[in-house]
Amino acid sequence: MRTPERHSDTTPSPDEGSSADGRPIVCLFGSYSPKPGEPLYEQAYTIGQALAKAGFVVANGGYDGIMEASAKGAKDAGGSTIGVTCDIFSDYRGRPLKANRYIDREISHKTVLARIEQMIEMSAGYVILEGGTGTLSEFGIVWEYVAKKLVRPRPIFIVGDFWKPTVERVTAARPSHGKHVHCVQTPEEIIAIAKAAIPRAVE
Repeated sequence: MRTPERHSDTTPSPDEGSSADGRPIVCLFGSYSPKPGEPLYEQAYTIGQALAKAGFVVANGGYDGIMEASAKGAKDAGGSTIGVTCDIFSDYRGRPLKANRYIDREISHKTVLARIEQMIEMSAGYVILEGGTGTLSEFGIVWEYVAKKLVRPRPIFIVGDFWKPTVERVTAARPSHGKHVHCVQTPEEIIAIAKAAIPRAVE
C-alpha cells in the first residue's frame, strides 16, 4: 500500500524541478471528469506516455480524469509518476478521493494552495489541459510564478484551444508574460520544446 508523504503548509519544497534520480519532472493540470475512451482522457494518456518515453517523470494532482490518464500513459511507457493530493478532498461530494492506482509516489498536503505550490516548485515544466475552475486557478498560479520570476524560467504548455483566448487576452496587455507560454496541439510539440527548454532532459 502506498504511504503518502505528509507536508505542513509551511514546509518548503526544493526548487529543483527534478526527481531524486535527477530526471526532470513535468506536471500536468486538467479536469478530473474525463473517462477512459473520451477524447480528453486519451489526449492526456498520450501526453503522459510521450513524456515518459522522452525521459521525464510525470506529476499531476493524483486523482481521476486527466490525472489518471496521464499517469497511466506514463506507467504504460515504463515511466515514473508523482501524485500531489490534498486532505481537503478526503470527503469530496460525499465520497473519499484517493490517489489513482498509477501513482508511484503520493505527496499529500492539507490545503489546495500548498498542493499547487508543491506542484509548481517540484516541476521543471507544466502542461495545461482543458478543465474547470480548479484548472483555471492552477493555471493562473503557475503562470504568475513563472511570469513574476518566482521560480526559474520554465515552459508552460497550453494544449489545444480551450485556454488560448485567455492567453491571447493576457499577453495582448502584458506581452512579456507570454515569454515562456507555448500554445501547442500535439505531444510531439511538447517534447521538442521541453527537450530544448528543460535542463537535464534526456532521451
